[in-house]
Amino acid sequence: MTWSIWRVSPFISGVFFILGVFTLYQVMYDGLKTVLRAKKIKVDEDKINSYFGVIYMGIFIISMQATIVGTPVSWQFMNFQLIALVFCAYFLNIHVPYYIFFPIMVAYMFFNGSLGYWESWCHGVTLVAYYSSLNIIRRRQHSDYPFVAYILSGVFFGSLLWFFMLIKFDLAWSTLFEELSYFIIFQVLLYSYVTMILRDSKLKLHLLEFANHDALTKTENYAAYVTEIRSLFDLSTKNNLHLSMMMFDIDHFKHVNDTYGHLAGDKVLRHVAEIVQTVIDENDPTVKLFRTGGEEFNVIFPGYDLPSTEPIVRQIFMAVNHSDVEVNGKTISLTISVGVSTISQADLEPNDFYARVDGNLYHSKKNGRTQITAN
Repeated sequence: MTWSIWRVSPFISGVFFILGVFTLYQVMYDGLKTVLRAKKIKVDEDKINSYFGVIYMGIFIISMQATIVGTPVSWQFMNFQLIALVFCAYFLNIHVPYYIFFPIMVAYMFFNGSLGYWESWCHGVTLVAYYSSLNIIRRRQHSDYPFVAYILSGVFFGSLLWFFMLIKFDLAWSTLFEELSYFIIFQVLLYSYVTMILRDSKLKLHLLEFANHDALTKTENYAAYVTEIRSLFDLSTKNNLHLSMMMFDIDHFKHVNDTYGHLAGDKVLRHVAEIVQTVIDENDPTVKLFRTGGEEFNVIFPGYDLPSTEPIVRQIFMAVNHSDVEVNGKTISLTISVGVSTISQADLEPNDFYARVDGNLYHSKKNGRTQITAN
């Protein structure tokens, strides 16, 4: 129809079709990730990408082939199928054990009505070899010329695969060269398109990390704290779950800056953040540390009531208070003041909770510092 109605060649429409298929995949995958994150479901995104990619491409291949299966032109969608295979093997880097390849190959040949053709068996074995080679090339993509290896494998295996189709369907050699040329062009387009998408995704991740992390201490910052506390506060109030928070700041930090300089102050902040993060990692990685002000830090305890926080709070308090920082041959002794509280029915919004924890911190500072106030 594209040629007879719009005067657009099948090759051009094929290019747009392939790009549309992979654009739809990216949109659906991003949507799935958004839903999982919104529901606070912790998943391995690499596994989700693999499973979703296989299912999506499987539906894509079978739905296309079903329209021409058993006909003399059942070879016409092979380039689309090869591109789907390249996407799964190279770009998604999905590893399929050899003992799984065989039943998949047999099932597809049964579906396609080609079990009785030796050319189809050669075609299937070549596909397995091509898939495996793409996996190997992907693992070595940090070499000097990854694109060259990617294209050369396509030329070699694509030639073999189309040769078997030529024999099976008695195609003209001109058809083989034409279809092989289309396949190589599709490969180049896919490589360029996916590389662009990945580069854009990496940039977004970098910007997100920059926006949510404190450059000095490498902890999450106030913006990340606001997002996290809103989510946890809503979840806790709706489901009657525990939620506690610790707030602390470094005693006499202004004196450190004024006496030893701001570089010394920066070193103190990094030192304290490293100590606190180490304590958290050794106890419970679900507990999160944020730098919410100059020398002020918050620690959020999802699922913790007030007594449950005590061991971790006490370890943090003792670890920091028994540490020193060396600056230009001088020793700076560190202490912190701490406020701790847990969510209550009186808290109508996250700031109400924050204010009570902040009040406890202020009580510790007002009454001599280097102490913990919890209620």
